[in-house]
Amino acid sequence: MQQNHPSATVKELERRAARDMIQDRLFRSLLMACAMLVLITMLGAAGSTLWGGRQAFATFGWHFLTSATWDPGNDVYGALVPVFGTLVTSFLALLIAVPISFGVAFFLTEVAPRQIRGPIASGIELLAGIPSIIYGMWGLFIFAPFFADHIKPWLSNYLGNQPDDGKLSWVAAHVPLLGKLFGSSYPFGASVLTAGIVLAVMVVPFVSSVMREVFQTVPQRLKESAYALGASRWEVVWDIVVPYTRSAVIGGVFLGLGRALGETMAVTFVLGNSMNLSISLLDPGSSIASTIANQFSEAVDLQKSSLMALAFLLFVVTFIVLLIARLMLRSMAAKEGKS
Repeated sequence: MQQNHPSATVKELERRAARDMIQDRLFRSLLMACAMLVLITMLGAAGSTLWGGRQAFATFGWHFLTSATWDPGNDVYGALVPVFGTLVTSFLALLIAVPISFGVAFFLTEVAPRQIRGPIASGIELLAGIPSIIYGMWGLFIFAPFFADHIKPWLSNYLGNQPDDGKLSWVAAHVPLLGKLFGSSYPFGASVLTAGIVLAVMVVPFVSSVMREVFQTVPQRLKESAYALGASRWEVVWDIVVPYTRSAVIGGVFLGLGRALGETMAVTFVLGNSMNLSISLLDPGSSIASTIANQFSEAVDLQKSSLMALAFLLFVVTFIVLLIARLMLRSMAAKEGKS
């Protein structure tokens, strides 16, 4: 029986080590190229929209950001109304969606019987896959008329400063800001609040799915220990589950916010697409995405450049929101490390 010479075995190991090193370098280079491709794509998108909006920025300067005028007839454009509408509708969507998503995730992980957890979770995931235009059509043909007939009159009469009978309610008389928020003479259902509610319906499946997944990562022994000490379900969730998953929950919330900021078709259907600046949530408004969707096909010259400038502002707003999320998560991680 022949035995390999020791020197031959060493050479074979060296060749194998050199081959593994080359493959490792190639693999690392491939992963680096993939990561750089994402960065280059992001910078390319931002650069192309900035280049496309250069005429608008050169013509209007900083006034483009602060002006509420959008007049294609006179070629005068300002981004304040679309930016304001984008931020307000997204904030309303989160204000409505986050508590509901938390309740859904809490129910599925701590309260619901095992036999119904799967079907409900599958239904939520199916809702996340519905195209946005379907939500928009539902909002336009079903929810907006219902809102105009049943919800809007109540809000306007009991909270707004423009009731049908002309008599201010106690709330509107003593809280002027609330009266302005819910005062409106616009008779139809399309409004900023309607868009915020429709966006909330779209955001709930995303945020609740993330919350449910991260709630399930909490070690069972931690919860069982808390229950053994006499804690209630609410105390277990608030004192054990939420602190353990805080970073992931905030990440899920900002994921939903990113979805709301860039939504186009659903918002276009129910926002009203009015370029007038109004503080009332019951008045129609406009968003960056809906303005671009409505006007880009017919825009030329300065108007087209202004729409490209709006696209760049949407990119900047989304980037700032995600940057804030990253800074918050980093700050929380640093505090948890110190504690």
